[in-house]
Amino acid sequence: MVQENGVPVGMKHYPAEFKADAVALYQSRPGATIKSVATDLGVNTETLRNWIRAADGRRSGTHSTPAAPRPDGDGVQAELTAARKRIRELEEERDILRKAARYFAGETRW
Repeated sequence: MVQENGVPVGMKHYPAEFKADAVALYQSRPGATIKSVATDLGVNTETLRNWIRAADGRRSGTHSTPAAPRPDGDGVQAELTAARKRIRELEEERDILRKAARYFAGETRW
């Protein structure tokens, strides 16, 4: 494989935040397999496995950053409130788009 700047061509570079989020996603799904989470994220299974090992501290010399600390109770409540507000906004947008689709489908006689 041809290399550019010491990195094999075709290898993807993922931001540290993405790696941490991928590990957190795997750890938050008790019944999930590494393969299923990797497929959902579009990353190689072994890549995700390495990130998980690095996060668990079983492997040294990695470039992964540690997971962010958990917010306190007030921060969680504020985040939950903001998430619920965003969900309501998205549901409203979805409903508007559905109505528009029905209207235009009637106009074009689909």
